[in-house]
Amino acid sequence: MLIALMSDIHANREAFSACLAHAARYPVDRYVFLGDYVGYGADPGWAVDTVMGHVERGAIAILGNHDEAISAARVQMNEIALAAIEWTRERLDAGQREFLAGLPLTMEEADRLYVHASAWAPAAWHYVMDAYEARQSLEATARRVTFCGHVHVPELYHLSAAAKIGAFTPVAGVDIPLLRRRRWLAVMGAVGQPRDGVPAACYAVLDEQESTLTYVRVPYDVARAAAKIRAAGLPPILAARLERGY
Repeated sequence: MLIALMSDIHANREAFSACLAHAARYPVDRYVFLGDYVGYGADPGWAVDTVMGHVERGAIAILGNHDEAISAARVQMNEIALAAIEWTRERLDAGQREFLAGLPLTMEEADRLYVHASAWAPAAWHYVMDAYEARQSLEATARRVTFCGHVHVPELYHLSAAAKIGAFTPVAGVDIPLLRRRRWLAVMGAVGQPRDGVPAACYAVLDEQESTLTYVRVPYDVARAAAKIRAAGLPPILAARLERGY
């Protein structure tokens, strides 16, 4: 079975549409969405409706910090992110808000854990930015493979039987064997707002039978997505980030 793993969509209709179309051509059998469907981008309602539709057809969806912020009484974010959340709140209906509020922080399936941020404190929204933080997540779960987002930069960590941890940045299009004698933490990168200097959207495909992971970069209409952000009156830096890829 092929599973598409997508995170940090951030209301970017153009990027999300391109990734879904790419995954359908693969073709993948299932979808797992790792949070942050809203915030930053100009199409939050469409993004939430699209994720909802996939969940109705068997997909998994996890809560992200921007999703939580929609209904949270107090939000700890920088002023740019908070401005986008306040703008987004006015553009979601009751059903969309209810869907986001009901999403789980984590989900376990077979030998895998799905989470938006860290596995050791999923509700605290810690970033897994280095090997130390990756080890904390790996030690917090008995699952062999952990998939997360939140960082917007793809990275893959592995822990050996001797407790040695390593890391590398995956190359798009290369099948990576998730060797069973190791434990793994895969950071997905971002569909809707990549921050590794590559504007193309990022997601990954897990081959469950072969135990391989393949990161994918998907070009999309960045200019259109950026223009919609500016036209919506959202902070202009959000459009510039799409164009720069960071």
